[in-house]
Parts: sequence; structure tokens; C-alpha cells
Amino acid sequence: MGKIIAIANQKGGVGKTTTTVNLAASLGVLEQKVLIIDADPQANATSGLGIDVDEVELGTYQLMEHTKTAEETIIQTSSPNVDLIPSHIDLVAIEIELVDKDDREDMMKKAIGQLREQYDYILIDCAPSLGLLTLNALTAADAVIIPIQCEYFALEGLGKLLNTIKSVQRIHNPDLDIEGMVLTMYDSRLRLSNQVVEEVKKHFGDMVFDTIIQRNVRLGEAPSYGESIIKYDAASKGATNYLNMASELLKKNKEKV
Repeated sequence: MGKIIAIANQKGGVGKTTTTVNLAASLGVLEQKVLIIDADPQANATSGLGIDVDEVELGTYQLMEHTKTAEETIIQTSSPNVDLIPSHIDLVAIEIELVDKDDREDMMKKAIGQLREQYDYILIDCAPSLGLLTLNALTAADAVIIPIQCEYFALEGLGKLLNTIKSVQRIHNPDLDIEGMVLTMYDSRLRLSNQVVEEVKKHFGDMVFDTIIQRNVRLGEAPSYGESIIKYDAASKGATNYLNMASELLKKNKEKV
């Protein structure tokens, strides 16, 4: 049965979408069947996989509204073994539309439950906020991956996110687990990057992935071509990092079984 993982951090620009798209592509190359759910109205995961956002007619919005089944919203991507439920700017409205509904935090969970049978991993790319969309993702997920950039203020806001995860565990989803924290945008030449790595590992120990995602020009270029780093430049440092992270994730989940 597939595992649902939300990729969340309310801070923007920490590498959430980069991690979602490239971890999915790496898992796909490692012969896992993967679904990405783009739960961010900015739709960067959708465009980053080469889908024209303006042409998206069915996606996460209809999924959350329960006007279409999950199967009806899924599209194939050019990445091997990777499917997508795309996003669109319309998704901005969902927080207002769901606000007075009963079980508003459970909308995504109800919509995607049956998809577990079809995929090994379902990755949810969360919006950079702790609003209703992110709450839905955390309620639907088995685990959460938290990207942390190796920059000043990296740990700022992390306490707030961890408190949100705790309250989701307490009220909506007692089985929610922290899959791990992944350090992104690492530059070995910068003393600050090394300090952040030390600090995060000191505070969170085993919760931190061994794989660190290094700052990499090719990684930044890939989305503008609508491709994952695996497709864009498989020999790049970024591709190696994400393949290592995918292997680490698979190994970790094998050990739990």
C-alpha cells in the first residue's frame, strides 16, 4: 500500500517544490510508481513538470471540492512512473470555500484514500503557509518531509511548523509521522551553511536525512525547461543528491516494514 508524504514548510523559497518534483522523479527512476499532488496555488510543481498551468481544467481544486474523483484529475508527466494532480491559481479560493464546511480538514484525505492502492508514494507539494490547504495535506499524509535551507534564519518558523504538526497529530491525524528534515541549498564554501548543518543535526539528530541537497545551477535551471533534474541533467550534482535522497527514503521505509 502506498505511502502519502506531505512536503511542507510555511517559509517560502526553501526548496519544497524542487524537492517534491526531483524526489518524485528519482523514485520513478528507481522503479517506484509515484503521484505528485500540487497543493500550492502557485502551481510551480505543475509548471516545473512541463504542464501549461493555463490549460489545466481539472486538478487539486476539483479534488478538494469533491466535484471530480481523484482518478479524473490525474495526468501523466514525461517523467517515468510519475503522475500528477495539477494545480491552478483557482486553488486560492478553496480556503474560503471550505471554511464553513464540516470536516474541512479531511477533504483531501477523503478524496485520495483509494489512490494508495495504485502508487508506491504519493507526494503532496504544500503551499508556503499553514492554512487550510496545508492542514488538509497533513491530515491526509502518513508522514511529512521538511526542507530547511542552509541559510540565515533557517530555523526561524520551524517551531511554528512543528507545533502545527503536533496539533494535527493530536486532533486530526494521530498517525502522522515526521519522515525527516532535508537540508537544501547547501554551499560547502560558506561557513554559514556548515553552521546551519551543525545546528540542525545537533537539535534534530536522526530526524535529519543524511543526504544534503547542494546549491546547484542546473537544479535552478531545470524547472524553466519543464523538466526534473533527472531528465534535464542526470550527471549533475543536483541529480545525484536527489537520487541519494530517494535511495535513503526507500531504505528507511524498507527497514520499518
